[in-house]
Amino acid sequence: MSSHDHKIADDPQPSRDEVCRATIDLPKRPDRRGMLLGTLAGIGALGIGSARAVEVHAPTEQQAAASTAATETDSQPAGRPDLEAILTGKVAVVTGAARGIGRSIAVEFAANGADFVGLDICRPASAHTLYPHSTRADLDETERLVASRGRRFTPIVTDIRDIAALRAAAKSVSDKIGRINIVVADAGIQPFQPLLEMTDAQWHEPIDVNLNSTANTIRAFGPALMAAGGGRIIVVASMQGRYGTKNGSSYSASKWGVLGLMKSAALELGEHKITVNAIVPGLIDTLMTRNETRWKLAMAAADGRVVNEPTEAQAAAVLKPYSPPELHWLNPDQIAPAAVFLASDGAAIVTGGNSAQNTA
Repeated sequence: MSSHDHKIADDPQPSRDEVCRATIDLPKRPDRRGMLLGTLAGIGALGIGSARAVEVHAPTEQQAAASTAATETDSQPAGRPDLEAILTGKVAVVTGAARGIGRSIAVEFAANGADFVGLDICRPASAHTLYPHSTRADLDETERLVASRGRRFTPIVTDIRDIAALRAAAKSVSDKIGRINIVVADAGIQPFQPLLEMTDAQWHEPIDVNLNSTANTIRAFGPALMAAGGGRIIVVASMQGRYGTKNGSSYSASKWGVLGLMKSAALELGEHKITVNAIVPGLIDTLMTRNETRWKLAMAAADGRVVNEPTEAQAAAVLKPYSPPELHWLNPDQIAPAAVFLASDGAAIVTGGNSAQNTA
């Protein structure tokens, strides 16, 4: 099977009422246009006869290692003349928009014609994360990049754990802009601590930010999508939610919960012409992943060595046998095209409701 093939769960002749699951492996090449078109082709092959649950999976670290792509390219996606209108006339709301995957989705949406509302806390969301927090300067940079694509950007600094603040933001956006068509719940945090040594805060904070606040986002902005006659909700989960993470159980539990939330919300909101889907990334090149804590854990897992202050070069050297092309992290820009497709009119029959199978 080539890197552009799509694997579909065995379900040769599903009835109209059956729900089946398909897994789409994103192409391993960095060509975002190819990634988006490949995803479109994969969805088109699914047919219309039944409600089909789709999880869009970014490559895992091992899959990414098979890529021949260089990652040190322009970190911001450029618009493509043949696809730039796919989101024209849409208004998107994205949480965690100041940097990382959230920023890449914002810029890719803008390159494809959407106006944008970016939410971020712009301060520490937890005292237990060991990587730098987002700042207002980060959110301002996202705004600059969106504006450079000729689209409108509305920044909102808020804590998504506060559902009253989110509902106020939804009302403000609806009043000022007139509609909301797309909601992306991307914001998240990740502390590291062995389960038996965790404080209550180290357990509860990832659940609150990653899972509860994703639910808050859907609950706050969902009514605006209903008022618009339908729309798209995209949540960002994690392969660590599917397979677990050593010393990261609270994060993994929160991201597994996001998948269950997505599937349940899809079943409830489908009658309102709202689709709900998840993007499930592997290791992505963001500050959450590219830091000393993650390097230390990766090195210990690879060969048992414990290095107190590892460098990126040391981590890369240890991981090299498992990643011959030395591609250990996927660029967030390689994730964004999947969000563009799921946000588009072409994804109208793609939603995450799955009562027939779980995702194990």
